[in-house]
Amino acid sequence: MQDSGPDLTRLLLPLSPAATAVLAPAASWGLAMAVLALVLALGTGLGRILGSRNWGVPEALLAGVIGLLLAPSGPLPLIPPGGLAVWQELPLILLTLVLGTLLVAKPLPRPGGLWRPLSAQVLLALTLAFGQYLVAALVVMALQGRLAGVHPLMACLIEVSYEGGHGSAAAMGPTYARLGFPGGEGLGLAMATVGLLSSTLVGGIVVVLARRVGWLQVVAPVWPVATEGEPAPVMEAAFMEAPFVAPAPEAIFTAPAAPAATALNAAGITAPPGASGGGPIADPPSASAPSLIGGGAMPFTGDAKEGGSPADGAGVLSHSLAAWAVNLALAGIAVGIGCLALEGLRLVANALGGGFAAVIEALPVFPLAIIGSLLVRLVLERSGNASVASSAIQGLVATLAADLLITAATACLDLSLLAQDWIPLTALAVAGLAWNLAVVLLLGPRILPAPWFERGILEFGQATGVAASGLLLLRMADPLDQADALPAFSIKQLLLQPLIAGGVITVVAPLAVTRLGLPLWSGLCLVLVLLWMGLALTLARRFPSGSQAS
Repeated sequence: MQDSGPDLTRLLLPLSPAATAVLAPAASWGLAMAVLALVLALGTGLGRILGSRNWGVPEALLAGVIGLLLAPSGPLPLIPPGGLAVWQELPLILLTLVLGTLLVAKPLPRPGGLWRPLSAQVLLALTLAFGQYLVAALVVMALQGRLAGVHPLMACLIEVSYEGGHGSAAAMGPTYARLGFPGGEGLGLAMATVGLLSSTLVGGIVVVLARRVGWLQVVAPVWPVATEGEPAPVMEAAFMEAPFVAPAPEAIFTAPAAPAATALNAAGITAPPGASGGGPIADPPSASAPSLIGGGAMPFTGDAKEGGSPADGAGVLSHSLAAWAVNLALAGIAVGIGCLALEGLRLVANALGGGFAAVIEALPVFPLAIIGSLLVRLVLERSGNASVASSAIQGLVATLAADLLITAATACLDLSLLAQDWIPLTALAVAGLAWNLAVVLLLGPRILPAPWFERGILEFGQATGVAASGLLLLRMADPLDQADALPAFSIKQLLLQPLIAGGVITVVAPLAVTRLGLPLWSGLCLVLVLLWMGLALTLARRFPSGSQAS
């Protein structure tokens, strides 16, 4: 029998058997979480030394690589198997917490006059997502006749990994395992890493080409040059001073620099943490700011009303104990609503039976936690108590949960599985990247209002890596924030988060593949892709204001 690590039960022998039965698992979990926190701290320190955030690589991902090296199967097996077993249970729990905090402290959006760019952005995102399912299904069907061991559920990996990121890929692992695809989690995490890196690398190359061929609305020098006798000009704060922080797979958008924040506030929107109780968005964190969600969504910033400085994040830590208790309770209520909703659905499903029961049986709780978060926010706004929800505290909770999630999930990767399935994994990664590029560069100029490239490259980064990958590319293309591309994208993220990129559609897709089969599933995705494209092109023709066609 494999060793499960230190026998903590011996330390508890003086206690009664009942107490030992309760405390031994708790002690194992506590030790495993302490080791995980230490690994995350090491990764954060290494990331700051290497400047990984400037390249869009989350520090939590580096921490996960360290954990992989220290895992029982790694070259330095310092982490006991029992600790790794605890880590394997964390992704679903932590992602549920991340999504439970998602909307609690965010004022509900009021699109107003943004309907034209917003509708185009939504249709482009839907085309990308369902096209990823379509392309993956075609690749899997092509490989099944040539390679053994190509599972039909590989057709879900592009969307869950590129759109959803590490958090969604890890959280969907138990669902894949129940459906006979135990390797889905490891392959999904590997795909998410490929997407995160390629979104920055390939997207950066596309931005350089766009500047040369004249696709950018405003061509500004990347680094201003001082004239003789004048001080060196200061670049936009968001581009020069604040290091890029990559958010977690599932979170939605990061507060940009001051000009973009002004645009959001003018549109009646406030971005996630950085603004308390619906206040203006705070400036981005400086190089000394704590790590952010490793794929999640919110920067760790303070607010004047919350007594914090965006430079050091001290405002979050200086909140009163009562504020922390209230905000943790709000997040817990959101998660609790999701759990109750899932139990209610299971009761109904057991009564109805059939296909509905099969879908609900495999449905995890994290998509419903988003609904709980929305309901909590609605109650707070309707009751006039929105100010009790602190975006800074909610953001820190989500940040820590997502960083721990990515670290644990990456450390638990099965490298032997990746070596076995490297051919389908490579084919899917290349096909997904090619689809995203084709849609943004060919369809984007025909459906997006001006400036089409800035809006499109933002969507490419989100659909290939994470939301912050798109923000990094946008800052490369528009460092002075003159394109005003962020407001519509931000609202689109809020609208589609419950559906794609770790939402209900991501959860239902593997069930649909299992029940319908790949041919019928790919046909359904094709119809939906054509529908979204047709609607987008029709909208662009009827309301051509600002639309460009190339």
